[in-house]
Amino acid sequence: MDELLVKLFIESHREAPEQIILDVDPTDLPLHGKQEGRFFHGYYDSHCYLPLYIFCGEHVLCARLREANHDAAFGSLAEIARIVTQTRTAWPEVKIILRGDSGFCRNELMSWCESNQVEFVFGLARNQRLRKIIGAQMHEAAQQWRETDKPARV
Repeated sequence: MDELLVKLFIESHREAPEQIILDVDPTDLPLHGKQEGRFFHGYYDSHCYLPLYIFCGEHVLCARLREANHDAAFGSLAEIARIVTQTRTAWPEVKIILRGDSGFCRNELMSWCESNQVEFVFGLARNQRLRKIIGAQMHEAAQQWRETDKPARV
């Protein structure tokens, strides 16, 4: 099934694209009984599973059911490596960009990407040091939002 999802994605293209963006994301799957492997996840404030999804546009390349007692990035490297390998076998020249939230900003994953010519964009969790560095820009964006009532980027 794993290989089939990527194969169908590849076959949906007449020719190799110049670049693809892989979006990696976990989500909660709330549980309402005593299912095996159920754990309470503080972020989601419920007992749940924490499935991992990897998409390219509207194509699902990975849907892996996982228990919620692990980090959001748990197991993602193996799935990403599998997808990148299969994709590069079909499209050796394709530029691959991996995109994820701060849950995937992990040294092991970023080092693998750098070693395998996969570019990446990951969020960073807010922290005091980051707030100090971007404080002026955040203030300017907030001021623009108050003036226009529209989202602002600085």
